[in-house]
Amino acid sequence: MQTKAILGLSEVNALLDAAQREAEANGWKVTVAVTDDSGELLGLRRLDGASPMTAMISAQKARSAALSHKETQVFERMINEGRNAFLSAPLQGLMEGGVPVEVDGRVIGAVGVSGVKADQDAQVARASIAAVI
Repeated sequence: MQTKAILGLSEVNALLDAAQREAEANGWKVTVAVTDDSGELLGLRRLDGASPMTAMISAQKARSAALSHKETQVFERMINEGRNAFLSAPLQGLMEGGVPVEVDGRVIGAVGVSGVKADQDAQVARASIAAVI
């Protein structure tokens, strides 16, 4: 029988806390979502002042990153470079800001961020993961 690492409540809270620190250090009003490896939401934190819409977008970015095992910037770049057929893929949140969480080369979840520029969303997500994993 195989075993795998998972994101427990303490790791989810640590990821959300680290993301919040990064966002607040830069004065960014964002929402951060954390999913498990199947894209199911484990935690969500909408910082004061973040648009309500960012809750849905951050969760979709995290889900897409978890299911695909890729950063969502890959999909945004693909679409921007003309591969418009990819818009029909059964994923949402195909904008930069979703980053898979990996342990020992295996995706165990993802962090999605929404609320600022795409590269800033990704910066918060990556900083969150780097601080915890």
